[in-house]
Amino acid sequence: MAKIKPSKGSPYARILGVGGYRPIRVVPNEVILETIDSSDEWIRSRSGIETRHWANDEETVAAMSVEASGKAIADAGITAQQIGAVVVSTVSHFKQTPAVATEIADKLGTNKAAAFDISAGCAGFGYGLTLAKGMVVEGSAEYVLVIGVERLSDLTDLEDRATAFLFGDGAGAVVVGPSKEPAIGPTVWGSEGDKSETIKQTVPWTDYRDGEVAKFPAITQEGQAVFRWAVFEMAKVAKEALEAAGITADELDVFIPHQANERIIDSMVKTLKLPQSVMVARDVRTTGNTSAASIPLAMERLLATGEAKSGDTALVIGFGAGLVYAATVVTLP
Repeated sequence: MAKIKPSKGSPYARILGVGGYRPIRVVPNEVILETIDSSDEWIRSRSGIETRHWANDEETVAAMSVEASGKAIADAGITAQQIGAVVVSTVSHFKQTPAVATEIADKLGTNKAAAFDISAGCAGFGYGLTLAKGMVVEGSAEYVLVIGVERLSDLTDLEDRATAFLFGDGAGAVVVGPSKEPAIGPTVWGSEGDKSETIKQTVPWTDYRDGEVAKFPAITQEGQAVFRWAVFEMAKVAKEALEAAGITADELDVFIPHQANERIIDSMVKTLKLPQSVMVARDVRTTGNTSAASIPLAMERLLATGEAKSGDTALVIGFGAGLVYAATVVTLP
């Protein structure tokens, strides 16, 4: 019986570079208030959101991804030709096939890199990061590009008082490559499908196609149920990720949770009993909830502003529709 040769990958993997892209148009709460009965004070107190970015016609899912990816590749100090795989997490690319990852890989000038999309909502970046780590360690790709990208303005019901103010657009990307020491911890991930109605698309595309509904499908959610789940259940997952990485909250430098809502972030910080020395990402204030893009965008901003630095130990956790989640500890590039 023939024996298969073992893969020749790296013993470990790490994030080598990060890049982000936010659309040109900045949308303040005043614009949202044109279609819902609310106030700027209410929106800020409920979510922390002051502004968000909305894409124009030229700022497509692919175009934003290419911009963010170019920055991440340059930050990693490699060339696009060295990218062996492109993983894109998105729920707002409206072509069922082909995967937008293939278009991005081509536009970046990769050498026929493997390319595919995943759909894991706001946990999508964590899912993609885990897949990338596996590819680098297994040896199927030396460098993997992981992109979280959304145009959630296309899926926002501006008359829905519960969600109209939440969502923004943008793209975040990281390059994952070989490491001589552990720099991406074990991922604690999973799903709770019994709660899938908590965050969902209002109706299937087929209902809109067949004329059963006149309104284009949008994202809706049960706000209080999401809040309770995120604060209490995801704090447990975050603790598990810290334990899996073999570190304590006191040893953490940075906390980068999914930028869903600042009240959720504050409550998680309190539940986790994070010391004041830990830098907490609050990109949600000016970027809104960008789903799969939120963690890499927040990471990029913290590093760009100097609020976090290369080599810092960061806990990242994403959670959302599904309900799905993914948490891990990483060394920042």
